[in-house]
Amino acid sequence: MAECFSISKSERKCLGVIGGLGPLATVYFMEQVIGMTEALTDQEHLDMIVINSPGIPDRTGFILDRSKEDPLPEMISIARKLEMLGADNIAVPCITAHYFYDMLNASVDIPVINAVTETVDHLAKAGFIKFGLAATDGTISSGLFQKEASAKGMECILPDEICQKDLMKLIYDDIKAGKEPDMKLFHAVVSDLRNKGAQMIVLGCTELSLLKKEELIGPGFIDVTDVLARVSVVTSGGQLKKEYFDLTGGIRKFRQGENDAV
Repeated sequence: MAECFSISKSERKCLGVIGGLGPLATVYFMEQVIGMTEALTDQEHLDMIVINSPGIPDRTGFILDRSKEDPLPEMISIARKLEMLGADNIAVPCITAHYFYDMLNASVDIPVINAVTETVDHLAKAGFIKFGLAATDGTISSGLFQKEASAKGMECILPDEICQKDLMKLIYDDIKAGKEPDMKLFHAVVSDLRNKGAQMIVLGCTELSLLKKEELIGPGFIDVTDVLARVSVVTSGGQLKKEYFDLTGGIRKFRQGENDAV
């Protein structure tokens, strides 16, 4: 990944965003990009082109063959529109959509940021070797995080079957539906992963990022939305605030406070 430094405005790049997967997660991602940018004026923030398309078919449904509606053609269409409109790179604030990453990236002449690769790489550089994954069925079945972890000599720990069903209920029936999230379901998943040895838990679905936004969870998590926003700022030539250089708090800090983690 690019190093954390500032680039002159003449070298700034425009960030394209394939949004609506889901809508609230897209808005939160934009908030994080803005919040992570060191800027004293409006003019020091990044240019962004966002196409919010919540009508894109459900990614998990297609991946698991529960639906025949392929989300990829519309994603490619949006990526090409973003490129035509002047975007220099593209962020997709939906981790399940990364199942289609290779085909999406190959469809345009500008880079698509890979949030999965960047998240695992960030954990590896911080010294973690075991992480738990809270994500959709589609993301887990795709093996995206598992493959990245294996390639870096790390272990990706998954929830048991009951916990995974509860997590899907939380994501689809509560968060995506705009209802109050049942945090008992979330904490059960977290306990399962930590009992299996997870040193850090990846919020591997951008809907789960909203739980962190509302301060419903404590320490011991790394949020894929934060990672994606961090990389977006740096690769687009923005100046990243120092407090976002390390999104994990560091392995030493975690080990000192792991008994207090929620």
